[in-house]
Amino acid sequence: MLQVMYRCFIELTNRKWTSQLLARFSKSEKSRIFIPSFAHVYKINQDEMEMPLSEYRSLHDFFIRNLKQDARKVDQNQAAVVSPVDAVIEDIGMITMDQQIMVKGKSYSISEMLGGLSRAKKYQNGTYMIFYLSPSDYHRIHSPVNGRVAEQWSLGSSSYPVNKYGLKYGKSPLSKNYRTITEVKLADRSLAIVKVGAMFINSIEIQDLGEDLEKGMEMAYFTFGSTVVLLFENGLFEISPAIQIPCAIHVGECIGYIRDENSGL
Repeated sequence: MLQVMYRCFIELTNRKWTSQLLARFSKSEKSRIFIPSFAHVYKINQDEMEMPLSEYRSLHDFFIRNLKQDARKVDQNQAAVVSPVDAVIEDIGMITMDQQIMVKGKSYSISEMLGGLSRAKKYQNGTYMIFYLSPSDYHRIHSPVNGRVAEQWSLGSSSYPVNKYGLKYGKSPLSKNYRTITEVKLADRSLAIVKVGAMFINSIEIQDLGEDLEKGMEMAYFTFGSTVVLLFENGLFEISPAIQIPCAIHVGECIGYIRDENSGL
């Protein structure tokens, strides 16, 4: 029963007034009473949390919790691309010539996702990866690479579920939900990090990144869970053979490699 209640609270609500009420309540001290049961239902690993349960002032504060400094190790291989989030990798594939991706049997437009054909065109024949964060996951987002922030923008206003059922049956949540996009330059090629909101309040808090990104540095956090889409320009990225679908992954773990044209990687 508790799991059903929390799932409605975190994943399935997209009506404006109910979401605003839930958001207001989750940030109030009254919501603290739900933290122990939430942690139990979703089997939160308390050993890696920065603080004990009793020190969180609201359910919201608990949801965006930090981890202990050594809880996640970032792969230091210079060519390694790492997971930006704790998540399940739900899908991996190729971006078509007409800037489409196929996720759970549904076609999504990269042009719509990024807000224009000119932005999407560079990603044709590239690679996409879909990372779904469940309510049990750590909800902070980290840079998957060393690179330079070329541009950052936001799109959309709606909010539909982004779990595997939402991706399959929903109203194109990856390309219509509120989302923020960070485009990162690696030499002369691009990586787009698309952070997709999951509820009407659409809370994606962006950190002040500056121009340079270091692999593993925190970029943003989700207030109420969601999905991250990585879009790699053609020829930039080689998926690690260890990655299978679906695949549970943690921040900092290797998901593939930047291709070196000279080495053949």
